[in-house]
Amino acid sequence: MEEAGRAVADAVQDAFPEGRVLLLAGGGANGGDALVVARHLAALGRDVRVLAAPPRHPLTRANRKRLGAVGVRGAALSAAAVARESTAAAVLVDGLLGTGFTPPLRPELAEIVAAVNASGLPVVAIDLPTGLDATRADLVGETIEAALTVTLSGLKTALLFGPAAHRAGRVRLADLRLPPGWAQAEAFATRPTRAAVAGLLPTRFADAHKGTAGRVWVVGGHPGTAGAAALAGVGALRAGAGLVTVYSSAEVPLVMPELMIRQHEDVAGALAKAAAQGLPDALCIGMGLGPDAPALARLILSWGVPCVLDADALQPELAGLGHEGCVWTPHPGEAARLLACTTANVIRDPLAAARALQERYGGAVILKGGPSVVAHSGGLWVSRGGHPGMGSAGMGDTLAGVVAALLGQGLSSPNAALCAVTLHARAGERAGARHGYGLSASDVSGEVGGAWLDLVAG
Repeated sequence: MEEAGRAVADAVQDAFPEGRVLLLAGGGANGGDALVVARHLAALGRDVRVLAAPPRHPLTRANRKRLGAVGVRGAALSAAAVARESTAAAVLVDGLLGTGFTPPLRPELAEIVAAVNASGLPVVAIDLPTGLDATRADLVGETIEAALTVTLSGLKTALLFGPAAHRAGRVRLADLRLPPGWAQAEAFATRPTRAAVAGLLPTRFADAHKGTAGRVWVVGGHPGTAGAAALAGVGALRAGAGLVTVYSSAEVPLVMPELMIRQHEDVAGALAKAAAQGLPDALCIGMGLGPDAPALARLILSWGVPCVLDADALQPELAGLGHEGCVWTPHPGEAARLLACTTANVIRDPLAAARALQERYGGAVILKGGPSVVAHSGGLWVSRGGHPGMGSAGMGDTLAGVVAALLGQGLSSPNAALCAVTLHARAGERAGARHGYGLSASDVSGEVGGAWLDLVAG
């Protein structure tokens, strides 16, 4: 609690260095954090006012005494007191409720939340804004609308996804000086920096050639959806694959002359014949593939080659067939089919859904969204960046190709997935700067090389 309060006080001082600070302290542990914040701010010479509920937590009672020992007295917490005190404050600190809360708010707390939002003050929330359920991305009733949330130990679902994240404002992960295991036990997920991702990207020696840069097969396309395979092929080329061959029953458009197109009525037979001559370094399968996808996916999984399963290859019957080198790339609707639940359930808690997918299907999982989640046997990563204009057809096909290219260059499935979503997101940002919201998947794939340079340059 002492470390949490110190970290939040530092964040308040950094973001709002002037004016009176009004702190709201609930009766539980979150309120105890707020009382520590008040003490540290008072020690920095800030003008602080505290409105506190009767303390229930023993550490909250102890920290109320410690706050009094430095000359700060708290007044009773109420909606009327918030309205009165907020007129002379510059910033408000929300220490009402923390991660243990389950909606809805009690009526008296709902009135206080309404008074906070009506005050017009910027709010710094401790751990998460009052009214949010840490495990849900949706909203249930009223919540405080924060300008900044200083979250403790680790990132929570409510701070990362959906309408809930919009109430959190800017999220800052507190730097707590605690034994690492203590904080990790409370963390829902981690969010690797782009610098960390850059360190995972493959590097080439000067004598590299197309045979050493990764041979990738793309298995996809069906009459009417042939473009999906082409987009995956372009994604693989742009992410550095040395040789990309597309196998399809459809006439795949040659959008880049560097793509090698193999059209066969019997794709399974063509793959078996090609495999007899030597397997590729990686494959991606499913993009626009149609009804043949499950059988072809079974065949490819049996080879044990690093592979990406997307779109039509994402089928419940493949549960348990995954291996360490495979990456599954569902969007929420596909994830719901794989988990036999509703799309709303997946969207409500993407972290839990991604974890369940990885446990059921093996390998690594990219649950696509804004942001995407990478689930692997060691935990959960949440991607950074992206652009709203990426909400258009074909983006997932491009991403599948990027993942396959990175697998083909020797990355493990978790690292390939993380690097791919990061590159894809940064490419989307670059494309968005040029085209605004009207983005196509081709716009984004054209920026993958520049995104790679951005990551490496830092």
